[in-house]
Amino acid sequence: MSDHVTEIVVFAILFLLVSGMGFVAARWRAPQDMAHLDEWGLGGRSFGGWITWFLVGGDLYTAYTFVAVPALIFGAGAAGFFAVPYTVVIYPLFFLILVRLWSVSHRHGFVTPADFVRTRYDSPTLALLIAITGIVATMPYIALQLVGIEAVLKTMGVTGDSAIARHLPIIIAFAILAAYTYQSGLRAPALIAFVKDTLIYIVILVAVLYLPYKLGGWGAIFEAADKKFQASPAPGDGILLNGNNQVQYFTLALGSALALFLYPHSITGVLASKNRNVIKRNMSALPAYSFLLGLIALLGYMAIAAGVKPLAGAKAGSVDSNTVVPLLFDLHFPAWFAGVAFAAIGIGALVPAAIMSIAAANLFTRNIYKEYLKRDASPAQEANVAKITSLVVKVGAVAFIVFLDPQFSIDLQLIGGVIILQTAPAVILGLYGRWLHRGALIAGWAAGMILAFWMLWQIPNAATGRKHFGGSAFALSEFGLDTKKTIYVGFVAVLVNLVVAVLVTFVLRAMKTPEGVDGTTRDDYFADEGDPRIERETTTAVGTASST
Repeated sequence: MSDHVTEIVVFAILFLLVSGMGFVAARWRAPQDMAHLDEWGLGGRSFGGWITWFLVGGDLYTAYTFVAVPALIFGAGAAGFFAVPYTVVIYPLFFLILVRLWSVSHRHGFVTPADFVRTRYDSPTLALLIAITGIVATMPYIALQLVGIEAVLKTMGVTGDSAIARHLPIIIAFAILAAYTYQSGLRAPALIAFVKDTLIYIVILVAVLYLPYKLGGWGAIFEAADKKFQASPAPGDGILLNGNNQVQYFTLALGSALALFLYPHSITGVLASKNRNVIKRNMSALPAYSFLLGLIALLGYMAIAAGVKPLAGAKAGSVDSNTVVPLLFDLHFPAWFAGVAFAAIGIGALVPAAIMSIAAANLFTRNIYKEYLKRDASPAQEANVAKITSLVVKVGAVAFIVFLDPQFSIDLQLIGGVIILQTAPAVILGLYGRWLHRGALIAGWAAGMILAFWMLWQIPNAATGRKHFGGSAFALSEFGLDTKKTIYVGFVAVLVNLVVAVLVTFVLRAMKTPEGVDGTTRDDYFADEGDPRIERETTTAVGTASST
């Protein structure tokens, strides 16, 4: 630790500064009464273009970006670049979807996607499943953020060898997140995101200009990476994709794109926007972060060329690949700048982890507590329950780290993506029609989830020796195929989900099973502040939703 005093001081100052901002945020743009879920959990639905850009960008580009993606590229090569095309594809894909979701949520006061599903399909059961799925999928994503903080502190020599000392950074992060999210709600990460994104842009631009110069140029960097992967026995390694990893790459990129804006925290950031135009502008401007992600990903190859050796893992003989980027900065930059980079990673974990815990709390409060435990809950009671739930969610995230131990930290997010993808038929297709029967959607969800967990159970972790839940790349040989190819679990599971939903819909329609009343109208999906259609008397649609 004595060798990292400057880094620790710089890191601590910046970390404490933004944590202080989290507490001050309770008085930033604050209304007279914060005891309301719209205020605590959605920032009053009042965020404009710049705030939303930083908030959603800080929400989506996280410690996953800074630590997990370069670590995967360091260990597996080109397959890790799946993160770049998926963040390029996502924005046009969700441009219209999120605008429609904002409009109908604005019209009805929805706080969560499960609120929408409850009203659209007149099904408390389906809404409950969507809510539980969102909460469970969010926990490993929060865990990934805490892993990022742990990797930084480990590089600075702050952690110890015992189990308690090793996870001490997670406990510290939990305490800080718990305190300022409880007090300030969504306003805290919205304010901190300005500092977080500024630091990240500065650090990355300096790194991609300075490190190639110091390492002999891009040619030398790619040559060193190619040499490493040529010597690796793994069939999916290499600086270029090959026949063994192309299917995994494609399905992972597409599946991750579909999952990204289904996450509760992504939807929370969108619903906090003040109007539809803010969302449209942000879907056009957010690809700037995708460019940044491409630069960050290249740090994995730079670490290879620089001869970075990951620190030892928790188990004997294992390595902690999450320390690759922190070590790169520690070895090749002045201590003060390394401290700034470490702070950027740490703050880059705090912002999304706060939003994620808030989003999960909103789901529990609206779709479990109020629906099943206290239907007459007041706005103040809802806000209080959400605050307490946000603390409990963080405990669940810590459990994911302790009990799942994946080979790459990015697998925490990918496993979460597998889970949240099972909400796609109900949420995404529900915004454009109501052809699928509510009972069929429940059957499809169950089929997709059962298959997903069976496939995840079959995936071992070669690095740690664990036999189950070692990642999200499923070997097609498990289906009896004579191949070394793998495929993203979420892609297969959601296809099965959709097929089952369609088939069961035919059966239930043939049996004339009641479908419930659609509580939305066509105009709900186009509503905006000042739009005369908000005041227009509309007739509630019943049965199929040809109205949308």
